[in-house]
Amino acid sequence: MSRISKNPIQVPDNLEVKLSENDISVKGPLGDLSLDLTSDINVDLKDKIITVNSTNGSKHSRSMSGTIRTLISNMIHGVSAGFEKKLTLVGVGYRAQVEGDMLNMNLGFSHPVIHKMPSGVKAITPSQTEIVVKGIDKQQVGQVAAEIRAYRKPEPYKGKGVRYADERIILKEAKKK
Repeated sequence: MSRISKNPIQVPDNLEVKLSENDISVKGPLGDLSLDLTSDINVDLKDKIITVNSTNGSKHSRSMSGTIRTLISNMIHGVSAGFEKKLTLVGVGYRAQVEGDMLNMNLGFSHPVIHKMPSGVKAITPSQTEIVVKGIDKQQVGQVAAEIRAYRKPEPYKGKGVRYADERIILKEAKKK
């Protein structure tokens, strides 16, 4: 059994968890999420504590028990507090602004880059060179942040581009004559 799945999940009082045979759904102040469960995993809910166990001793069910436990924990955190990724734009003339559900960015190309935000994910620009991606689904927030970063990855010589706020770029030395 996975060491991660041995840890029980404490459900806060303001959340509503519904457990059926094939799926689990969590409803909170920020929204609701659901997850399909496999038949190899047994999920129990007793007194606001969720436990995840594998039904048989196969390697697949043992490894999936840790994965399912982490996904349920992320769902609970997402509907109660939410997730966010911060991106910074580094470069002369690089700027971003939000217009409705569209993120409009100038990244040094001859045309502006427009990224449409999917439902459930919001982008906020506190300044022209900062982008904050927020949502309740951790995977979706990370995917949207990666798509935005992919428009102009940080280059290794000057460090210009779109980067995560906590990302460190190791700069290469310029070519010597």
